[in-house]
Amino acid sequence: MTELRASGFPVDQVRERARSGAAAVFPAASSYGTSLFGAATAASSDVLESARLVPPVFVPRRLEKLIELGREPLYGDVSLSTSIGGFASSLPLYLSAFGSTQVAGDGLGAAAAAQAAALGIPMVVGENVVPVHGHGRTGGPSAGTLLERLRAYGDAIPDGLGGVVVQQSTEDADAEVWNLVYSDPSAAPLLDSGRLAFELKVGQGAKPGLGGMTLVSPSAAASLASLYAVDLPLGASVLRSSSPGTFTPEILRQQIRLMRNNFPRAGVWVKLPPGRDVASAASVAWEAGADAVTVDGAEGGSGWAPSSFASVGLPLAECLSRIGTPAGCLLASGRMWEGTRVAKVLALGARAAGLGRAALLAVDTDPDFGLVRFVEALALELRMLISALGLYQADALTREDVWFPGAPARVAEEVLS
Repeated sequence: MTELRASGFPVDQVRERARSGAAAVFPAASSYGTSLFGAATAASSDVLESARLVPPVFVPRRLEKLIELGREPLYGDVSLSTSIGGFASSLPLYLSAFGSTQVAGDGLGAAAAAQAAALGIPMVVGENVVPVHGHGRTGGPSAGTLLERLRAYGDAIPDGLGGVVVQQSTEDADAEVWNLVYSDPSAAPLLDSGRLAFELKVGQGAKPGLGGMTLVSPSAAASLASLYAVDLPLGASVLRSSSPGTFTPEILRQQIRLMRNNFPRAGVWVKLPPGRDVASAASVAWEAGADAVTVDGAEGGSGWAPSSFASVGLPLAECLSRIGTPAGCLLASGRMWEGTRVAKVLALGARAAGLGRAALLAVDTDPDFGLVRFVEALALELRMLISALGLYQADALTREDVWFPGAPARVAEEVLS
């Protein structure tokens, strides 16, 4: 296990879930009958974290389920299967974009891909993999390459579930990543089964308004100078920066049209940063034909970002509030590591939640089963929470299932309308 860290993120809790699976959802079994437990009061500036799920007294959906089953329904009767951006998924979860960072490249990216496939959930391959590690080739070295992740996922995915989404940033466009994948024989099974999509990266939560950043050696910086800005020494390394891309409503529309025209057999996803006009951007994307729009809240992680950007961008709860009732498939990412937070974003309009840092930490803890066990715990929580709300489908949650402290019901309703 590496010394993988994530500042401000519940690393220990995630690792425990990766080790123990569903058992980590509860207090230690050894304390049963000898200890008293109560819910801790959340004290957080994260609005989504402090919000509460609020079950109703009257549960007509439970009565419907009782009649359907011929018995009282339990949490195990909750179905978590859903559709995510055109893909069938066993859970309202997807593997968020891992780019070219060393963390994702040291075998963890491929291990995460294999476990996500085994779970039957979609996977997004992040930016910069091809420019930094290469596309890979059949019969040749593939460690760290895009082909390695595609193979790992394709070898383990069950029939009819999941899908691969290949993200493209400005430097990926220069490397013609989508063209490479679309014409690669190894991607043919995904295309033939309708399980390949491309994601246009407009931005991310950890550093909205900035492009990809990573540290390289001085020798590597010299070779990259014609492609990137590599003019800022940081200790023994050099900062390599890329353009974030330039977008207006019309540019975004044209980009989506080009994706549809050039890659007609692939789905179209768009990833948005937590900008103040995120609702307008999401509307433009859906109107132009995007199959899914991912909103990466300011809580989203990154391999490398300026510390000052902890105060830049809207929190995920505010993004979802501004978007309101989504006009298409909305996906949410940013600090997703346990079922309550996932249930809240589902109630606020998201179809599914992205696992980023939590997934990498889980795989880092156990490269063979860490992510599977982690998701096992998260899925158990989701079933219990959705059942407690008197519902039995992941997409049945609504905004009335969430309460925000400090705001009367009518005020919260107005804010979220």
